[in-house]
Amino acid sequence: MPTVSVGRDRLFQALGRSYTQEEFEELCFDFGIELDDVTTEKEIIRKEKHLDAEEHVDDEDVIYKIEVAANRYDLLCFEGIARALRIFIGKEEIPLFKLRNIPYASMLQMHVTKVTKEIRPYVVCAVLRGVCFNTTNYNSFIDLQDKLHQNICRKRTLVAIGTHDLDTVQGPFSYEALKPEDITFVPLKQARSFRADELLEFYRSDLKLKKFLQIIENSPVYPVIYDSNRAVLSLPPIINSAHSAISLRTKNVLIECTATDLTKAKVVLNTMVTMFSEYCESKFEVEPVEVLYPDDRQTEDCTSEGDFKGKNIYPDLSVNTMDVSLSAIRGRIGITLGVEEVITLLNKMQLQAEEKSCGNSVITVHAPPTRNDILHPCDVMEDVAIAYGYNRIPKTKPTCMTIGGQQPLNVFSDAIRGEVSRAGYMEVLTWLLCSHEENFAMVKRRDDGNNAVIIANPRSSEFEVVRTSLMSGLLKTLKHNIDHRRPIKIFEVGDVVTLDWTFDVGAANNRRIGVLYCNVTSGFEEISGLVTRIMQVVQKNYYIRPSNEPDFFLDRQCHIIYNAKPIGIFGVIHPEVLEKFGIPDPCSFAEINIQALL
Repeated sequence: MPTVSVGRDRLFQALGRSYTQEEFEELCFDFGIELDDVTTEKEIIRKEKHLDAEEHVDDEDVIYKIEVAANRYDLLCFEGIARALRIFIGKEEIPLFKLRNIPYASMLQMHVTKVTKEIRPYVVCAVLRGVCFNTTNYNSFIDLQDKLHQNICRKRTLVAIGTHDLDTVQGPFSYEALKPEDITFVPLKQARSFRADELLEFYRSDLKLKKFLQIIENSPVYPVIYDSNRAVLSLPPIINSAHSAISLRTKNVLIECTATDLTKAKVVLNTMVTMFSEYCESKFEVEPVEVLYPDDRQTEDCTSEGDFKGKNIYPDLSVNTMDVSLSAIRGRIGITLGVEEVITLLNKMQLQAEEKSCGNSVITVHAPPTRNDILHPCDVMEDVAIAYGYNRIPKTKPTCMTIGGQQPLNVFSDAIRGEVSRAGYMEVLTWLLCSHEENFAMVKRRDDGNNAVIIANPRSSEFEVVRTSLMSGLLKTLKHNIDHRRPIKIFEVGDVVTLDWTFDVGAANNRRIGVLYCNVTSGFEEISGLVTRIMQVVQKNYYIRPSNEPDFFLDRQCHIIYNAKPIGIFGVIHPEVLEKFGIPDPCSFAEINIQALL
């Protein structure tokens, strides 16, 4: 869940009163967010730089870290949280966002070239006029972009935001895709000009930007935005130009969002303009920009109303309207409320509501452009429940006859866990992922390419393969506990995964039990006896036959046969395997496919 840092005193000033920490925690709970931590800016810096704690200073600005829902993009900044809480406690009305009324001939335009379809096909734009920035709201403006990039923008792969000082550039603008050697500009916070391909090499050592380079680096063309004088505004999704950089002195801001997903681009643009249009000279008013496509992209999201019908005019500040019956709200939540009470609760959550017609118990809900999470009547019902208070909803038993329960395989697994535990074995839990070497070479097994699920882009060498056996995990556990008193008796009940193209995902889970015995002697009889006990408890007829697996001693290993098929193996582990895991004492091991016994 995203966490937003806000200054406590500034927030209380915006809310019109001070709260104790307990009172504010209660307010957050009532609204559906959570006060996650209370800290200071100096303490945050100390933690980030791993510095020793210093003596607390009383006049340090207190920072509240507030956890918000992942789909509430309007709460990812101070402005959104403060506005939502003011509306919730009745200190402010729901704002009405509107497009600035300008002649069509005066509207700024963004011309898109056909080649952009090969890399980032969409762009949406808007202008904030007469913005009054100070240090605090300017930092919040930048921080919201970072939060959106990490959240809905999926680290800039889906959407990348560019903000520019409109007074330093000249429209109309063009969104193009060119060869990297044909793009040259001075990037943000740099003093010299770079060619685009040189710039990507330059940023390979940059801790913040290097993770975005892979988005475009293998493309034959890079996206770029120019003004009418061929001054570069940005090289999305990497960096903006120093030429159009915004500052505290900026009064008019051009916001552009290039994207591979048009819907998410609209949401991101709406979030930016609705949060910061409150600082405009004309509050909550946004100047639209027309986007002109050279192909059928312009028909995919056209404005359908007013003078701009059939044109790509952004931002789209339209209201999402839906009808929800009062009976559905009551039934889903389990409370008895009247129409007026529900309307009041919805208004507290920034949803303008009204009764559709007198006495028909149908409520028309208008979700503003800040509430992109409202997609279905169930979302409206959730907001009613939040505003009413989850802790006030009476507890009732469901009237339907459907009753959930454990899956038979889990019940069976628990029964076997209990039996093995009573035999003196301790249960452990190991990772489902392991290294390729642990799954194959260290246990003397060969990878034929037809058995294991290989991770395409592992985060580390320790998590390259989905395990095909429980042996390596138990041996690693034993290695890290090798100093314990003998005998060491451990087991695990868990899934392994193998390739299987009869399943739609190309792989299948298989529930197994793995048992490991370590002592000054091998304990073959101990493991053999435990296998016998397990099979007696599950009341299955089985037999054993000699096997010839490389991870066990020859002539000290057996397959377990059930229904004429091998369902497991037990034996003394080969000393070469033990040596690779750093285990000095002999061990015996058994692994049984308990799913086959159901």
